[in-house]
Amino acid sequence: MNAPLVHSLEARYYTDPAIFAKETNGLLARTWQFAGHESQVRNPGDYFTFEIAGESLFCIRGRNGELRTFYNVCQHRAHQMVEGSGTTRVVVCPYHAWTYELSGELRAGPNVNSVPGFDRKKICLTSVRTESFHGFIFVNLDDNAAPMDEWYPGVRAELADYVPHIDALEPLEWVEIPEKCNWKVSVENYSECYHCSLNHPTFATGVIRPETYDIQPMNKGYVLRHTTECQDLSKMTYPIDTTVPHGGEYRSFFLWPMFSFQVYPGNVLNTYHWRAHDVDHCTVWRGWYTPGGVDSDVIRRLAIQDRATTVEEDIRLVESVSKGLKSRGYRPGPLVLDPDCGLNSEHSIQTLQQWMREAVDA
Repeated sequence: MNAPLVHSLEARYYTDPAIFAKETNGLLARTWQFAGHESQVRNPGDYFTFEIAGESLFCIRGRNGELRTFYNVCQHRAHQMVEGSGTTRVVVCPYHAWTYELSGELRAGPNVNSVPGFDRKKICLTSVRTESFHGFIFVNLDDNAAPMDEWYPGVRAELADYVPHIDALEPLEWVEIPEKCNWKVSVENYSECYHCSLNHPTFATGVIRPETYDIQPMNKGYVLRHTTECQDLSKMTYPIDTTVPHGGEYRSFFLWPMFSFQVYPGNVLNTYHWRAHDVDHCTVWRGWYTPGGVDSDVIRRLAIQDRATTVEEDIRLVESVSKGLKSRGYRPGPLVLDPDCGLNSEHSIQTLQQWMREAVDA
């Protein structure tokens, strides 16, 4: 007897502003989110700002070398502390000059000593859970969240195996990609290659070998692992050395809900990270890296090729899906779940949509 068909998520999961609000206050505030790279805060006092789940945050390097992240709000009367990026000896609120140490404790404030009972030792910027994952900084607004290695078991070691120089990598280029779609539409599109041969001819004929492509959830945690072999060397759009370990392979590790480490053939690391702005808009950033951030013609050309082909092709796809989800004529169809898995199966989408449903309905 055949198992019942598994249908895709109902359109409301992508189009309902109330569901987006629930995700912002729940899922996105209780999961590990990419903040930036350690090279952005190389020295004590270096900082950068970013936004997660509607909250303005900033990451800063302490005098002892420790990385910390704080909500970007003064504990006096709620003015934002810093903008953009920079370096500072202390963190000074622009509103009333309340001054905080790099570790977050209040150092001083105009006339505060004249206030009876005022104890500056009891005042501190509000901290946020922070972890470094091979130099990539992640934060979680949930103070009680499990560590990243419990969320994504095995990824740290496997990633280092496929990119042995990962700890020496620094960003060479960021490609910013605004998309007019719900963030889950974009993440789903990334998490299957059922559409690749038809829609990504450069990627499918000049980078990877589609017939070997597969996407599987890892045994534990919230990870989708993409695996495939490189294209025939005579067809590759950039030079690679297949004599080094894993040089002729492609791996991608999607870390639920909004980040992916992607290892191109030749041990080339690039990343995706998503930011959800509202129910109908998100931005994807594509990161490209080299040892020490040193310029590379090969990586520059790859970034240009990727932006002009795969990225541009995906923008058209996800924005069309976004429009279709609002059609009165849409009825969620069955997913293509091939028991043999492989390129033309959507078992990865089944897992992903299960996580999406649980995040909203739990």
